[in-house]
Amino acid sequence: MSERTFLDRLLGRPAATPKKAALPRRHAGPRAEYDAATQGRRAAGWRRTVRDANGELTPAVVAALRGIARDLTRNNPFAARGVATIANNMVGTGITFQVYRNGKIDDALNKKARAHFDTTKCDSGGRHDLYGLQLQAARTIVESGAVIMRRRWRRSSDGLPLPVQLQVLEPDYIDPSKHGPLPAEPGKNGGFIVHGVQFSPLGAREGYWLYSGHPGAARVASLGSTLIPATDVAHVFRADRPEMEHGATWLAPIVLRMKDFADYEDAQLTRQKLASAFVGVVTGEDDGGVIPGIQTEQGEGFADQEPLDYIEPGTFQYARPGEEVTFSSPPSVEGYGDYTKVSLRAIAAGLGAPYEALTGDLSSVNFSSGRMGWLEYHRSLSTWQWTMFIPQFCGAVGQWMIDALEMIGENVAGVEVRWTPPGREMINPSEEVKSSRDAIRAGGKTISQWARERGEDPDTFLAEAAADFAKLDELGLIFDSDPRRVTAVGNPAEQDAATAAQKDEKAAQ
Repeated sequence: MSERTFLDRLLGRPAATPKKAALPRRHAGPRAEYDAATQGRRAAGWRRTVRDANGELTPAVVAALRGIARDLTRNNPFAARGVATIANNMVGTGITFQVYRNGKIDDALNKKARAHFDTTKCDSGGRHDLYGLQLQAARTIVESGAVIMRRRWRRSSDGLPLPVQLQVLEPDYIDPSKHGPLPAEPGKNGGFIVHGVQFSPLGAREGYWLYSGHPGAARVASLGSTLIPATDVAHVFRADRPEMEHGATWLAPIVLRMKDFADYEDAQLTRQKLASAFVGVVTGEDDGGVIPGIQTEQGEGFADQEPLDYIEPGTFQYARPGEEVTFSSPPSVEGYGDYTKVSLRAIAAGLGAPYEALTGDLSSVNFSSGRMGWLEYHRSLSTWQWTMFIPQFCGAVGQWMIDALEMIGENVAGVEVRWTPPGREMINPSEEVKSSRDAIRAGGKTISQWARERGEDPDTFLAEAAADFAKLDELGLIFDSDPRRVTAVGNPAEQDAATAAQKDEKAAQ
């Protein structure tokens, strides 16, 4: 209760009723700042979670995604094409390598490495060379979300150029039951395991718990898991979130859309089959007549048969007098092409591949749109190559290559392995070669840069060019392709040089 003021006492007034304290303004909620954070009826279907990537990709979720993705790849033509086009363009005929020492190609080590990795001797299964294993790994990454490659040391008695082989495995080999903190050891804090991947207390990868066989293999085998050192394992996947330790299939965003589209196609096909199955119904007034398909004459009597309870195209159905058959009239298929294009464009966008590459439909493509679409796709491919496949897969192969060379007694001081992705096909060679030539002459592009764009190693390309020029000089041959002898317009280079000298002399006079 408030006290009376001096003025209240002087005038004989009661104390003024105190005003209610102003209530704090009620917060309007997330709706006032971000519409996407509202929690009304329109947003009731959102699944909001604060779990990290590993909490979302639990072993059960990963297994379900892999199973669905593999089923789609087996049975859905667009899923199979999507997996193939990404793998074919990301790896193609192979991401090639060169062995360098102190910045220069080491021909001796390069020859020894190629004698092993350019043949099937590098594959523990004896079926693929290094580039075949790359393609197999790329397909597995897109379909299953990740791939495992294991280093297998071999004895010198095996007769291999290098005592090492590569074994490419599906990610199912990782034992997800191994999970949780590790007990501390004397003088050392314990590490932790995330669904089969073991880490040190500082978060460095120590190893992988791998099954001795595929958990879904048909043959009977012990499925006990063993800790394999991380130095002998390459775990390759696209990490979409920080601290993500397992990959999800690239088909995950489009699984339901592809299922819906496949169901739509089946429904339309079934509808058209039903619409074209019946030709008509034949009725008659003869009560004692034979009804084909139900009764047939055999000797002096009739033998009952089962009524026709199936339909096939071109069927005439006979009915008894008084029976009436009503057929449904399936609606015509309208907008099928438009819906198909919209659905497949959404599927291609979710997969990260162009619609034309996914479907083979080039009906709406011209040169400009085709080039723009390829340039955007090429950026995605370069990103996947240089931020995922080359560092994780090729980087591991390069290190194992150096280790194997050292094991056979080679000096590997200053040795490194450089990788060159396959070049892209030119859309318009006449224009693109001309633009590259002009860029090189103007200083905006180097010859080495252009060689890398075509998927060639610059040092190898320049060495071959020098050898070709030396051979031409030895034989006394002059071709238009030799810029030392012939200018861009076809004149002898010596003649143009002499003309330029005469002009300079006259200008000096």
